[in-house]
Formats: sequence, C-alpha cells, structure tokens
Amino acid sequence: MVNKVWFRTGIMLLILFLLIKLFMQIQSVFMPVVIIIQSVLLPLLLSGFLFYICLPFQKLLEKRRIPRWGSITIIVLGLVLIIGVFFLIVGPLVASQIENLITQIPAIQHEVQRLVNFALDQMNRLPADVTNKINEIISKAGSTVTQLLSNSLSYLTTFVSTLFLLIMVPFFLIYMLKDHERFIPAIAGIFSGERKIFVVNLLKDINHTLMSYIQGQVLVSLILGAILYLGYSIIGLKYSLLLVLFAILANMIPFLGPWMAFLPAGIMGIIQSPTTFLWVCIITLIAQQLEGNVITPNIMGKSLNIHPLTIIVVILAAGNLGGFALILVAVPLYAVLKTIVRHIFRYRQQIMLKANSDVKD
Repeated sequence: MVNKVWFRTGIMLLILFLLIKLFMQIQSVFMPVVIIIQSVLLPLLLSGFLFYICLPFQKLLEKRRIPRWGSITIIVLGLVLIIGVFFLIVGPLVASQIENLITQIPAIQHEVQRLVNFALDQMNRLPADVTNKINEIISKAGSTVTQLLSNSLSYLTTFVSTLFLLIMVPFFLIYMLKDHERFIPAIAGIFSGERKIFVVNLLKDINHTLMSYIQGQVLVSLILGAILYLGYSIIGLKYSLLLVLFAILANMIPFLGPWMAFLPAGIMGIIQSPTTFLWVCIITLIAQQLEGNVITPNIMGKSLNIHPLTIIVVILAAGNLGGFALILVAVPLYAVLKTIVRHIFRYRQQIMLKANSDVKD
C-alpha cells in the first residue's frame, strides 16, 4: 500500500495541510518576509503582464536584425508614447465623463430610489419568506456601502502607495526583456539528469500557458471593447467610454467577464430608458456570441483547455478569498497549477514505467 500513488498523494496532502496550519500559527515570525513579497508582487505581476504583451514585438524587431538594447529602447519608448497619447486624447474624455457622472449622482440616486420603491411596492405580492430575504439583502448592501464610504481614506492611502510601487514596473520590465532567455537555464541548472529535463519542460510549458492566456485574452478584450464602444455610441448610452474601459478590464476574466461588464451598462441603460436597456441587452448578446463562437476560438483556440464550470468555481473561490484583484489572476494561476500537476504525474508515470521495465529485465 505504501507504494500506491493514491497513498503517497494522500500523505503529501496531509503534510501540506499540516505545514499550512503550522505556518498560520507562527505567521508573525514570517511577517517581514510576507511584507517584502507583498511589496514586490504587484509590480512584478504588472511587469510580467507587460512582458508577455511586448515579447512578440521584441521578437519581430530582433528578426529585423535590431540588437537587444535597440529593441528594448523601441518598446519602452513605444509604451511611453501609447500611455502619453492615451492620457492626452482619452484622458480628457474620461475626466469629462467622470465629472459629469459626479454631477449626475443625485439624479441617479433619485432614479435608483424610484426603482427600489417600485420593487418594494411589488413585494407585497410575494411570500413572506421571500420578502424577508430581500429585505436582508438590501440591509446588507446598505451596510456594505456605508463601510466602503467609511474606509475611503484608507483606500486613498493604499492607492497612493500603489502608485509609488508602480515606479518599479519599468525596471522589472526592462530586465525581463533583456534576460528572459536566461531564466529557464538558470533554474534548471540547479538540477541534473532526468530532473533537469523535467524542470525545463515544466517551465517551458508554464511559459507557453501564461503567454497564450495573456496575449490572447488582451486581444479578445480589446476587440470586445471596440464592439461594445461602437454599439454604445450608436444607441447613445451615457458614459459609454467609462463603461467600455471597465468592460475591457472585466473581459480579462474568461467566461464571466462579459456578464460582469454588462452589469453597470445595464443599470445605466435602465436609468436612461427602457429602450436603451433593451439595446444594451441586444449589444451584449451579440458581443457574447461573437466572443464565444468567433473571436476566442480563432485567437486563443483551446490553449487553456479548462471547462467553463471549472472557471466559474475558480472565480467564485478567488472572489471570496481575495476580491477582484485575485479574480483577475485566478484563471491563469489555476492553469499554471494544472500544468504543474500534469507534469508531476507524467514524470511519476515515466519513473514507474522505467522501474517496471528494469524489474522485468
């Protein structure tokens, strides 16, 4: 029984849970290390995200015999130019819509209150247990909004500290673009023999998984954003640019992203007019069909090979554990863990087959 895979896997999981429990009990000892990791993690993730986006352009430039330092300089200047153009052209439009939205908040609150009052008037026709459940949800939502407002100062402080951390992103990005070929050999150099081959194949597969996901999902999100902006502009939806920017960010989440992007657009459509809400639903449906049947299959294919139900479970678990920030990285993190587990089992099977063949010989 000791040699069975399921027994060894169970022992490994038991030891892992014991280590986690031990770490939770003495976590104060590791608090300085945790603080350092938290400080570096955000700029490292952002620079890695930008690295995978910029990598195809670097390869294209170097195919044209441009040296490494030249390609890095062109990419960095290109990013600065794109950011500058965004703030010069899109920035004023976004600022104008935000200012207009702030001035319209009292009217929006009045309209929302009218819709809530209408819904409450209809609650008399519902069973008592359903009415109590709805009242409970409304009270929880109200307390949540109050808590968010009370913590606004701490959120502002966190935002300012995050801006300082973002200064590290260009430095990480430059070193990633400069030395990315050395990463896998440096890690694999610690090992030898079959373990070295296993580590090299594992890291290459992880790199391919992350690259496929990030590059494909960014392209899909930009295309969907363009479709939604065109549709919102045609129907005259207010604050369309803000809604589309949120939709581009939300569409980075597979499967559930378009529905998350629909929520604020649908609310704004209901406030504006019932006809506008109907058109928002139609535009979202068209975008969903194009994304699921045309855009994603042709751009990403089946690179992740994750079932939609698994994606929903992973996103719900990430939302409960770490909020929206963890939701954004939950799917690629799950894909990486899946890749690691698949390689480990494949490696163990190869060892067992080799051991059986040696025994037979």
